[in-house]
Amino acid sequence: MTTVPELPDILSPEFAIDPYGAYRVLRERAPVYWHEGTQSFVLSRYADVARAFRDPVFTTANYDWQLEPVHGRTILQLSGREHAVRRALVAPAFRGSELRERFLPVIERNARTLIDGFRRTGQVELVGEFSTHYPVNVIVDMLGLNQADHARFHRWYTAIIAFLGNLSRDPEVAAAGERTRVEFAEYMLPIIGRRRSELGEDLLSTLCRAEVDGTRMSDEDIKAFCSLLLTAGGETTDKAISAIIANLLAHPEQYAAVRQDRSLITRAFAETLRYTPPVHMIMRQPAEDVAFPGGTIPAGSTVTCLIGAANRDGERYRAPDSFDIFRDDLETATAFSAAADHLAFALGRHFCVGALLAETEVEVGVNQLLDAMPDMRLAHGFRPIEQGVFTRGPAELRLEFSPAQGRPV
Repeated sequence: MTTVPELPDILSPEFAIDPYGAYRVLRERAPVYWHEGTQSFVLSRYADVARAFRDPVFTTANYDWQLEPVHGRTILQLSGREHAVRRALVAPAFRGSELRERFLPVIERNARTLIDGFRRTGQVELVGEFSTHYPVNVIVDMLGLNQADHARFHRWYTAIIAFLGNLSRDPEVAAAGERTRVEFAEYMLPIIGRRRSELGEDLLSTLCRAEVDGTRMSDEDIKAFCSLLLTAGGETTDKAISAIIANLLAHPEQYAAVRQDRSLITRAFAETLRYTPPVHMIMRQPAEDVAFPGGTIPAGSTVTCLIGAANRDGERYRAPDSFDIFRDDLETATAFSAAADHLAFALGRHFCVGALLAETEVEVGVNQLLDAMPDMRLAHGFRPIEQGVFTRGPAELRLEFSPAQGRPV
């Protein structure tokens, strides 16, 4: 087992500035090693990370301390039949046909409302004015909650994301995340109770009425799932939309191709998930000792799976450090299913249940942004900088465009 002290430290300021160079070093020199700061074994090669997601010996017991303090007990902590039944209760609402039939108008309306706020100004800071609000607003509306509470949900979302990325264990960040769990429960549980007796066509009503083999979700189950959906569903779309635009603007020929052929948005999203994934790390915990080519990981250990490193593994992808929406070694047709060959949504039984929601939100959002700002460009003198370690994306994205060219959306 590698414990070389000069290896890149995934909690260091240098790593936060440029993790991709560090990932290369880890893949080549220490594909399995013990990291003292996170008290975890770190995996960085594609084959090893994919195995940790697929192999049933790797459990999600780590979520007992990683997620439960902010969400309560979620579907991600379950296994076996209990997990299968809970997943069957929520999955139908996130299938492609159901999403488009019931919730596409909600998604389109939320994108349009935000874009209308800046489309005539000729400039926008996309992260703060669109990306971070869009998916949270969509989820609030899908659940049939009060639109006046969007700001409150955005505050909860920000606090939970900070908690999940608190690898240095800042006590103030931890306390804020735990307070959010209490506040969210106080808000949601009375609403869930009322919704059970006043069912509608919203997602919350769907969760209340769902039943599989005589099993239904408790109020606490539904509350925890809504909390998880708010953050897991929000963070991927939030980071991905800004990253797609930044990646395309850095590659003008590919941007021109997407602008002319909107079907390429799906390719651009899949390649962004590989090249600059919103989530860079997911943890697992093996139930028994597991041997890898780089060493053996003991049962019960925390394992940090570096998605950002695995998705740039030259053993899996040609020219892995190049953004290329036309690459032939990334299957777009399955990129948002459990058969995906990138790792941004994990793999196996815990593959992200909201992947198709993220795809739909990104497709709608990017399409409407291209309609409103067909000649968008980076603001004069501005260069986007990625930020984050656990999750990562452009900290800001300042754009300029010609308002007169923007068509009503």
